[in-house]
Amino acid sequence: MELGDYAWEGGPARMADTLADIARTADDAGFALIGVGDHLWQGPHAGGPEQPELECFTTLAVIAAHTRRCLLAPVVAGVHFREPAVLAKTVTTLDVLSGGRAMLGVGAGWYEEEAVGLGIPFPPLGERFARLEEAIQVCLRMWHGERGDERPFEGEHYRLERPLNLPQSLSRPHPPIMIGGGGERRTLRLVARYADACNLYPGPDLPHKLDVLRRHCEDEGRDYDAIEKTCIFPFAVGDDAAGAGELVEQLRGLAASGIQTAIGIVSGPDPVRQVEAIGKHVVPAVADV
Repeated sequence: MELGDYAWEGGPARMADTLADIARTADDAGFALIGVGDHLWQGPHAGGPEQPELECFTTLAVIAAHTRRCLLAPVVAGVHFREPAVLAKTVTTLDVLSGGRAMLGVGAGWYEEEAVGLGIPFPPLGERFARLEEAIQVCLRMWHGERGDERPFEGEHYRLERPLNLPQSLSRPHPPIMIGGGGERRTLRLVARYADACNLYPGPDLPHKLDVLRRHCEDEGRDYDAIEKTCIFPFAVGDDAAGAGELVEQLRGLAASGIQTAIGIVSGPDPVRQVEAIGKHVVPAVADV
């Protein structure tokens, strides 16, 4: 699941308690992953900048403290927000403090209004993709071996004199990497080259996207089956579980098309009840998929 918004009952004074309740409920119900969007403003799909938004990695740290088993991930970190060494260290810290449960979800970023409004550089798309590839290379260098690959890294956009990383991540050989997006020419090629998981949207073009990924894997000499196929979309299950049956059928259909993990966006003023309903009526129904 991914937290879709923070316009929760009780407002900011109750956010910490609500977040803890969501985390415990999802973990106990068997959710495989809890994701948090990496934004500083809420996106236009959920009401825009005037709606509340919590910072991603601080939120994930609180979730880590209230869970025992599920993976924890930014879905997905915008490459323009952080220097890659800071990103690698942040994910390493989350991994260590959660007992080896961090995943790096990362992408080229998209919310230009947010970046401009807050004074954060937002290069053109081509440059962001170039930075994304270099950032992944830096993360892999810092997660190499027991201390990181300490040789200097010389890229077009990033230069590191010593990619030292201590403590090292508990996840070995490194926290799994998920690259978000379905762009056929650049994003899916990066997935084939570097990622442990892709993150797509459901739709009529989904089988085509997976075929493109398969071809990129062939070109890169990568095992297509080694990449986890995930997709993300809103889980529209009311508090009374009215939409549970339809969602179960949708998930079964996605599984038949090759999707292994569905990341459900949970929204609304009472997310704990949403997670409870999904955990009770949906998770058990697709456990055998």
